[in-house]
Order: sequence, then C-alpha cells, then structure tokens
Amino acid sequence: MGLISEVLLLPFAPVRASGWAVRQVLREAERIYYDPATVRAELARLEEQLEAGEITEEEFDRREDELLDRLETALGSGTSTGNGTGS
Repeated sequence: MGLISEVLLLPFAPVRASGWAVRQVLREAERIYYDPATVRAELARLEEQLEAGEITEEEFDRREDELLDRLETALGSGTSTGNGTGS
C-alpha cells in the first residue's frame, strides 16, 4: 500500500516540498523572533529611542510590554540562542 500511495501522490511532490520549505522558514522566523538576545537588543534600542525623544513615554510603555511578553514566552518555552546564552 505504501508504494501505491507514493506513486499516486507523486504529482503532488512539489506542493509537499513547498509546504516543507514554508514550515522551515516559519520555524526559523519564530526562533529569531523569540530569541532572548534579539528581544533584549530591541529593548535597548527602544530605551535609546525614548532617551533621544524619538518616541513618547506611552509608546515606550506599549512596545516595552510587547517585548517583555515575547521575552517571557521565550524564557518560558526554553528557547535558547544556541550559543549557550539562552535558558
């Protein structure tokens, strides 16, 4: 049955390969998005923008909350940077 199903599904191989590629890109994007080092760097840039007067206190608070939520999610899920600096 396995051989027959493979032969019948062969025309769909490009679609399956595209789906795999999309999943890999999504996985890498999520890894970078939730990387604690990336989030900390964004927090530092955000603070610099506030000190330079580029954003308001309200904007700072809103974006800081979003970044802290991302950091909490990353640390809670055990995501690491792969270089020993993560949890």
